[in-house]
Amino acid sequence: MFNIESFDIKLNTDYLGRNFIYAEELSSTNTYLMDKESKQSINGTVVLAEKQTKGKGRKDRVWQSAPESNLTFSILLNKDKLLFRNSNLINFAAALAIAYSIENLYQLKTELKWPNDVLINGKKTSGILIESTSQGNKIERMVIGIGVNVNQNSFQGTFNYPPTSIKIELDRNVEREKLLAEILNNFELLLEKIKKDKNTIIEDWKTKCNMIGSRISIAENETEKYGIFYDVDNEGFLLLKTKDGIEKIHFGDVGLG
Repeated sequence: MFNIESFDIKLNTDYLGRNFIYAEELSSTNTYLMDKESKQSINGTVVLAEKQTKGKGRKDRVWQSAPESNLTFSILLNKDKLLFRNSNLINFAAALAIAYSIENLYQLKTELKWPNDVLINGKKTSGILIESTSQGNKIERMVIGIGVNVNQNSFQGTFNYPPTSIKIELDRNVEREKLLAEILNNFELLLEKIKKDKNTIIEDWKTKCNMIGSRISIAENETEKYGIFYDVDNEGFLLLKTKDGIEKIHFGDVGLG
């Protein structure tokens, strides 16, 4: 069971998580916050569900999580229009917040995989899914969905990247309340950093991405491309170096190739 009081004691934010909703079961925390009928409109609202019947990953994949073992939560942003101009960097900031939190609390070395995965020892422990609604060409609300494998012991099924959990890598149970508070504390600081100096977010992200400079493959729909992971640009898009030059990649599944 998630101890909300223990979480609240460790939370040190101005707005992230100050409106906190705990649910035993939801179809999806992202869907809940994206739906205006849920009546959630407070900037920084966090919804945590122990079980998601339709948990979402990128490209409509299902995010499976053992109940009461992990962190599956979403964050609502609807106030700061300056942040909305940098949605890719919000993705980077969320990944950095998770990575820093795992390293700070458990001294496990993390690395980041473009566009939004957090790895421990080359295995995926966290993913991020950002969704938004717009009025005209202006974003009205943005929801950052985060899944972190915390205390799960094993994983069933086939995966495009091998999964792990913090418990497996650490060989002991982890206090989820402390980890969630740490992630939100770090994420709020990094969101402020985007507004002041977004280039530092990009540089910080790049220092934790070991794939830069490597030969990679990028799969998107039915196509696959190969080249050198040359860099990421100032918007967070991947720059792929091929024999034809530098190509900007907006999305896709990256693997070493």
